[in-house]
Amino acid sequence: MKRVVTALVLIPTFVYIILWAPYWAFLAAVVGVSTLCFREFADLAALHGLAKPRIFGYIAGILILLLPWKDVAVVLLLAMIAMSLALRLPDLTKALPSAAALLLGILYTFGSLRCAIDLRSIDPYWLFFALSLNWVGDIAALYVGKLIGRHKLAPEVSPAKTWEGSAGSVAASMIYAALYFPRLLPRVPLAEALALTAVANIAGQLGDLVESAMKRGAGVKDSGTLLPGHGGWLDRVDSGLFALPVVYFVVSNFGL
Repeated sequence: MKRVVTALVLIPTFVYIILWAPYWAFLAAVVGVSTLCFREFADLAALHGLAKPRIFGYIAGILILLLPWKDVAVVLLLAMIAMSLALRLPDLTKALPSAAALLLGILYTFGSLRCAIDLRSIDPYWLFFALSLNWVGDIAALYVGKLIGRHKLAPEVSPAKTWEGSAGSVAASMIYAALYFPRLLPRVPLAEALALTAVANIAGQLGDLVESAMKRGAGVKDSGTLLPGHGGWLDRVDSGLFALPVVYFVVSNFGL
């Protein structure tokens, strides 16, 4: 019941924020979700025995969201700062993995959701599609997997997932795209839209598995407890964190 109630609150809120909210409200929501996701990532990193990213991680992440830079040098500077901060650790055997986790956490959460800001500036319906295609795919994967799933997709990471469910997820997302694009993004050729959908769906499924692997390695079921019945924010947006950069890269570079 908690899961249903949470979904009934989140879905219309997300739709409004993505499609119709003023820019300042949308930006505030992205900053808030990114910060919560980074905090949950930091908690998982700590359970892996790594140093928790401190205030630098939050400041750097929010700057990535708000400032107009897109230069790769920004990532290099972040890496240099992360490695320098690791020099302060009392156990230097943790310096390299902790620095790597700090940089990864910033890019994984704030960096991916920066793509949401840029994608909305192109067209809010692109952003809504990038997030919703995996919502549709996840539902299809659940029911197809229960109905005909026989072959485990990644038993060490997520024992319930099957190859049949994964294929069902891709198929459902492509059916969704075939209905979505002619109505909401009609300028996009359907063949190209379907190809992008398949790639983005697979990326989203990988995002789900990656987050599951981090949780399993940390020995926890959920990344947090802020969303009753759903776990943490990272649990809710894990697919989107992988799908968003894929969709944004294709749309911004190939003029869809």
